[in-house]
Amino acid sequence: MNHDIKDLTLAGKGNDRIEWAAQSMPVLELIKQRFSEEKPLKGIRLGLCLHVTTETASLCRTLKVGGAEVFLCASNPLSTQDDVAAALVKTDKIPVFAIKGEDNTVYYQHITSVLDAKPQITMDDGADLLSTLHTKRPELLSQVIGGTEETTTGVIRLKAMAQDQALKYPVIAVNDAMTKHLFDNRYGTGQSTLDGIIRATNRLIAGSNFVVAGYGWCGRGVARRAAGLGGRVIVTEIDPLKALEALMDGYEVMPMAQAAKIGDFFVTLTGNINVIRPEHFKVMKSGAIVCNSGHFNVELDLPGLAQISNHRREIREFVEEFTLKENGHKIYILGEGRLINLAAAEGHPSSVMDMSFANQALAAEYVLKNKGQLPLKVFPVPEKMDHEIARLKLQAMGYKTDKLTKEQVKYLGSWDAGT
Repeated sequence: MNHDIKDLTLAGKGNDRIEWAAQSMPVLELIKQRFSEEKPLKGIRLGLCLHVTTETASLCRTLKVGGAEVFLCASNPLSTQDDVAAALVKTDKIPVFAIKGEDNTVYYQHITSVLDAKPQITMDDGADLLSTLHTKRPELLSQVIGGTEETTTGVIRLKAMAQDQALKYPVIAVNDAMTKHLFDNRYGTGQSTLDGIIRATNRLIAGSNFVVAGYGWCGRGVARRAAGLGGRVIVTEIDPLKALEALMDGYEVMPMAQAAKIGDFFVTLTGNINVIRPEHFKVMKSGAIVCNSGHFNVELDLPGLAQISNHRREIREFVEEFTLKENGHKIYILGEGRLINLAAAEGHPSSVMDMSFANQALAAEYVLKNKGQLPLKVFPVPEKMDHEIARLKLQAMGYKTDKLTKEQVKYLGSWDAGT
């Protein structure tokens, strides 16, 4: 079996960690049990470009039990857990192409290796697999049934492709499911980002000025967790509605040019390019800690920072020190500007990823069931599926909800009841 991983002997450790994560993924386990009986993906080749984590391993095992041939590569050069990759190869016989710390060349070689399997359904976290397929391997497009996308950044890219009529197969925006972005983005990113920062630096959040760039669902989560740890949260935004929301949630709001002068920690979560630029780095305090929790490492202008620096060194794992030419201030970049929650920590807690990957598994089944009937665009997870995942999650947690009475159903469907 073709694969490219760091060390196959890590498989035992990987299996233990996958088992630990799976204990907090009851919804995916229920889907796995049904897939085992029904084999809804039998004979289908799935190409996955996702973070290679313990939770992703549970998704891979669910898809394989459902009858699919699964091929996996990393969606970020620093997000791979090498022991998990080894476990999937050795125990599950799943071809994995991922090594933590791989350079950009190897990263795209691994994507090409997955495409060599001629996938019929793609699963992306950032749309790199899909975009490479469209630009470098267009001869494979005719056999692709559809795909799924996990992230805000990826959905933005795919909608741009659809707008330009460049998207050649339908894609379900898993990221936009309520059971994904309301929980994964807010609670998962919120906790795991702070986890990554603390693991990388061992610095105290309490009493610090903590700057959050972007107040989407991820930014909301990070701001709340930073405030919970005692940080004075400052939000920077381009959207006046989100800025107003941040203000009413109790945070300071100001432009990055102003926040850069007073911040101790900086986290970007916008999905955009060059959110923190040389003019911001130049006015930062010496010792400022800067990181990114958006999908791609373009949110920090690191080439620009390098140009205004006269020295750089790795001072500890996942922490690079840049000394500025102009004033000698030291700026610390975490995890090469890549997703800090996966570069320096383990990513989202498994109980959150349970819902996200339940969406992925069911979305793949939905794409296959509706083969040839879906338009060439990015469309949402069906509402019925979203609600069912929420119901199963509540059930697994031991909670129930009320149900509408017949009278209430009739009332909600009427227009003449009055006051």
